[in-house]
Amino acid sequence: MNAEGRTCLVTGANTGIGKATALELARRGARVVVAGRSETRTVPVVEEIRSSGGDARFLHLDLSSLAAAKAAADEFLSWGEPLHVLVNNAGVVRQRKVTEDGFEHTFGVNYLGHYLFTRLLLPVLESSTPSRVVNVSSEMHRPITSIDWDALHRRGSWIGIHEYRVSKLGNVLFSKELARRFDDVEAVSLHPGLVATDIMRNAPSWIQRLSHRNALTPEEGARTTVHCATTPHLIDGGYCVNERLREPGSGALDGRLAEELWIRSESWVRSYL
Repeated sequence: MNAEGRTCLVTGANTGIGKATALELARRGARVVVAGRSETRTVPVVEEIRSSGGDARFLHLDLSSLAAAKAAADEFLSWGEPLHVLVNNAGVVRQRKVTEDGFEHTFGVNYLGHYLFTRLLLPVLESSTPSRVVNVSSEMHRPITSIDWDALHRRGSWIGIHEYRVSKLGNVLFSKELARRFDDVEAVSLHPGLVATDIMRNAPSWIQRLSHRNALTPEEGARTTVHCATTPHLIDGGYCVNERLREPGSGALDGRLAEELWIRSESWVRSYL
C-alpha cells in the first residue's frame, strides 16, 4: 500500500513513535491527520510536516473520554475525506485511576477509546479501499492469557504494568476480530520494540529508567509501524515484530476471548455508536 496520495490518521502523534510515524508517512507523500489530546503539543508536528512541503492537519482527540472520542470521529467525518490508514498508536501507563466513563485508565485509553474511535470511522475506511487499521501493541501482552472483566471497572495497581499488558493484549485481539468481521478493511497489530518515549512518564522512576535502557529511538521504533501501514502484502489480522510476521502470545490466539472482548466493548460504547 503506497503512502503517496493516501490519507493516514495517526493517534498520539505529538511525540515519540506517533510523531516519528506521522513524519515518515508525510515524507512518503501521505496526507497525515495528526491526532492528539493537546493542541499546543501537537500543532508543532503539523507545522513541521508543512514546512517540509508535506500535507498535514490537526485533529483533537482525547481517548480517555468516550464522548471526546466520538466528537473527534464526528469531526473527521464532517471533513468528507477518505481514510486509507488508521494508526492507533496513542498509549499511556497510569496507576490507580479510572476514566470519566468508569474504566481503568490505561485500558480505557490504550484499548477502549481506540475501539470506539475505530468503530465510528469504519464506514469511511470501508469506502476508501484499500484501507487498513494498524494497532500498536507490545510484546508485553504475552503473559496475559485471560481478562478479569471486573478489574476493568476499577482503579488499577500502583505500578500499572499489569494493566498495560492487558490493554496491549486487547490491541492484538481487536485486530484479529476486526479482520474476522470486516472484509473491506485490513487490520494488523505490532510491537514497535523497546523505544525511548515518555509513555512511562507516570510510572515509578525506576521503571522509567529501565524502559530507557538500551532503548530504540522513536524513529527506529516507528519502522515497524510504517511497514505495517504501507507494505502491500500483509496477513490480515497478523502481528508484526521487527517488520516481520510473528505469532503473538497464546492469549491473543484465543478466538473466544477475542469475540467476548468485542461483544463487551460494543456494549460499553453502544450509546456512542
